Amino acid sequence: MDPQAVRVRVWDLPTRLFHWVLMACVIGSVISAKIGGNAMAWHFRLGYVVFTLLAFRLLWGLVGGRWSRFASFVPGPGALRRYLKGRSRADEHHEVGHSPLGALSVLALLGLLAAQVGTGLFADDEIASSGPLVRFVSGATSSALTSWHKGWGQWLVLALVALHVVAIVVYRVRLRRDLVTPMLTGDKQLPPGTPASLDDMPRRARALLLLAACGAGVGWLVSLGA
Repeated sequence: MDPQAVRVRVWDLPTRLFHWVLMACVIGSVISAKIGGNAMAWHFRLGYVVFTLLAFRLLWGLVGGRWSRFASFVPGPGALRRYLKGRSRADEHHEVGHSPLGALSVLALLGLLAAQVGTGLFADDEIASSGPLVRFVSGATSSALTSWHKGWGQWLVLALVALHVVAIVVYRVRLRRDLVTPMLTGDKQLPPGTPASLDDMPRRARALLLLAACGAGVGWLVSLGA
């Protein structure tokens, strides 16, 4: 560790809560789906929470703390090429938030979760459980979406989650970089002058309002199938 390193706020509280609540909901969704029966009610509830969280993260990626914004970590072709060649520029700050490869894996996971939620809204097991919007699509479409939701979609999400965990272990064991503690505390030891994310009460209040709006939007959408 650089002896001159200082503590810098990287992950704001809304981003950290999003991360851990999303993780808990994904685990709960998988378990409740495997149990089936009455647990499917919780599968749907957790799916709606995941939907709300994903909508929130999309908006927070535009107006959140500096290192939570997509503009700060989604790499362009040039940045990705430099990173793979080991020639990243100092002003790209890949050591602060997500690395370019990490950013792509995060986007892939969020995209797959969005696909899982979306297909789940129209899924129908033709036994006891059906998505709230299934009546808006044909039987053939619902069948295709159900097949994805219960098949490839599920396994791809699990594979990316496993890859995420493996990457955390590799960073810890081989590169001596702890990715978990900063997502708990929000802070990293970084060189002086590294820009910090704002994480004050007004910004947290903005996040809460965005989350409430996203929850209301999801509730309205789901109610259309009532």
